[in-house]
Amino acid sequence: MRRAHGIPAFGHKATGPTRVAIIGGGYAGMAAAAELARNAVPVTVFEAGRVLGGRARRVDTDGMRLDNGLHVLLGAYRETLRLIELVKDPGEPTGLLRLPLELTIHPSFRLRAARLPAPLHLFSALLRARGLNFGNRLAAARFMAWAQYSGFRLAQDTSVADLLSAKRQPDTVSRLLWNPLCVSALNTPPSRASAQVFLNVLRDSLNGSRADSDLLLPTLDFSALFPERAARYVQAHGGSVRLGVTVDALQQKDNGFEFGGERFSHAILAVTPHRVGALLAHHAALTPIVQMIDRFVYQPIFSVYLQYAPGSRLPFRMGGLEARYSQWLFDRGQLCGQDGLVGVVISAGGAHQELGQDDLARAVHAELVEYFPGLGEPRWHRVIAEKRATFSCTPGLRRPDNVTPVAGLYLAGDYTASAYPATIESAVRSGVRAANLVLQHV
Repeated sequence: MRRAHGIPAFGHKATGPTRVAIIGGGYAGMAAAAELARNAVPVTVFEAGRVLGGRARRVDTDGMRLDNGLHVLLGAYRETLRLIELVKDPGEPTGLLRLPLELTIHPSFRLRAARLPAPLHLFSALLRARGLNFGNRLAAARFMAWAQYSGFRLAQDTSVADLLSAKRQPDTVSRLLWNPLCVSALNTPPSRASAQVFLNVLRDSLNGSRADSDLLLPTLDFSALFPERAARYVQAHGGSVRLGVTVDALQQKDNGFEFGGERFSHAILAVTPHRVGALLAHHAALTPIVQMIDRFVYQPIFSVYLQYAPGSRLPFRMGGLEARYSQWLFDRGQLCGQDGLVGVVISAGGAHQELGQDDLARAVHAELVEYFPGLGEPRWHRVIAEKRATFSCTPGLRRPDNVTPVAGLYLAGDYTASAYPATIESAVRSGVRAANLVLQHV
């Protein structure tokens, strides 16, 4: 692995030709690169790994293309969808299967959006949800009505658990509906998760247009879905993407930046927050940002893959499971053509962290065959653990802005200041915003 070095020295905004260095080839970095390439700004992306995508990337195992995190996109992910359309080949499928909102927690709960305009589609779904009695359905609808009336705003942030308690949500409704949504969206347990950020998610996904609540299930691995397409787009527009190159220090020289012996007028740091903190640590002007990041606590995401015999199928493409470990299940055969492969995602911290990877795979398998005995024994398994997958999205958490005190230096990533949790869409939006900040000075 190569490393990019330079001479640290601080100056002012670059006045020479515009060249932008983007450190990190995840969704934020490649979103920034694609947006700048669209505006004819030369970019060079430095990515330490050999595969683009960051915490949403492809992992090759015995000829199988897996993902290091199993994610679902929503119709409300407008920037992600815009950029996929921008960088994919004309006429090429997006790689996303769009389905009307349907939440299944097997075997107890099912909510399906009706074919009605928003917000009637949601209230109809809540009032007809299977697995809830009439009082529970009414309580869930009442919570959404309150959220709409209040403009999805709280006078003071609190935890999701405390908000649900204050709004008298029955335990069954919290367990089967609000808690799974909270954990999957914020990757933080309801007892610690920000209620305001949770309301922001509900506002944009369930209270917008009917299409905003659609589920978008990837039929490609997450590197192929966007970052690798974006790399081809950047290269076709005069930029470059360099894999296996680690930038281990912030370098500024002659009113610009220097990485790997090359000079750039602007730099966008699009790496994980703990790596950003290390890159900025020795620069006094950036100390407040480093201190802010140092206060972050992180949450894991575990992805468990189980390969069953060809022809093995789940009764759905994606659904939840009411179990000790397993949360959301993905039938990769139905989604990606990987016959008999089941992916199970476990978000946030919990009892699963106490098990070794083989023991966790066996425990997840035991939960699956309890409900789906036809699966038989798995032929192989793989557990992928992202131990710092996201920051813990807690009430009142301060997050750094895209702008820094150093002229021409910007941050991009799902951890930067926004109304949203750490999702693919928030990473993409952050990258686009960093690119637009560069464009303001070009």
